[in-house]
Amino acid sequence: MSEVQAVPSAELPPGRPVLISILCVVGFLGLPMTVWLIVSGAAAGVAPWYPLLLGVSGIVGLVCLVGLWMMRKWAVYAYAAFAVINQLILLATGLWSPLALIIPTVFIALMFIYLPRMR
Repeated sequence: MSEVQAVPSAELPPGRPVLISILCVVGFLGLPMTVWLIVSGAAAGVAPWYPLLLGVSGIVGLVCLVGLWMMRKWAVYAYAAFAVINQLILLATGLWSPLALIIPTVFIALMFIYLPRMR
């Protein structure tokens, strides 16, 4: 009979954690909604500059999601930094609400949990 060997604690398990995969899939699924908001004109009803902010956010978000999918630390830092910038812009323009903080905060917290497993 063969013995099951325990993985040493210093060795990280290979692959992407399921939770990171779920975050990425949710993010990738949210991108078409961002595009729709820009194209439909709904974003222009918020403020004339808001479609541009959504467009930049979508591009930065896509880049960060690809980096997160590849388990890169820079993606976590970039997403966190851009989330702070977005919050400051919304706050400065009077468009901020506590609800705007919930999703980015949850995403960032979950990404930082897995940061040690990233390259």
